[in-house]
Amino acid sequence: PDWDKLMDSFKDSSEVLIADVDCTASGKSLCSEVGVQGYPTIKYGDPSALEDYEGGRDLASLKKFAEGLGPSCGPAHLDLCDAAKKKQIDEFTALGAEAREAQIKEQEDALAKLESDFKTFVEGLQKQYEEKTKQKDEAVSAIKSGSLGLLKAVHAFDKKAKSEL
Repeated sequence: PDWDKLMDSFKDSSEVLIADVDCTASGKSLCSEVGVQGYPTIKYGDPSALEDYEGGRDLASLKKFAEGLGPSCGPAHLDLCDAAKKKQIDEFTALGAEAREAQIKEQEDALAKLESDFKTFVEGLQKQYEEKTKQKDEAVSAIKSGSLGLLKAVHAFDKKAKSEL
């Protein structure tokens, strides 16, 4: 598969790690920790704040994306940050561990609520869809099993009889 080829082409890189994790076995806790919800999922970025990859899954797309990876702005690489990001990092550092943890939890809870609300919404739509599909199917069946077939037959017979005259 393309993913294995990508891992192979970056195996000697000191800047980029391409790896896979089996989320059904020993990697289950890691996958849960970084927010893997479906398979296959591709993540990238700082190991403590991985982001979802949304690009193409073919080797050319993956390779092009991976070639652009490397260190990015963050507390370990302040030299790569612009003034606004440096200021934000300083502010987060000044908060202290307890306040940061509280903000992280607050924002993660907000994300979880968004996901939960969306899931509830989609489940409601699915239920409406199923109800409407059943209503439509029953109505279509009633029309077809009613007089429509006979009406069409009479109409076709009459039309054919008139054309033979």
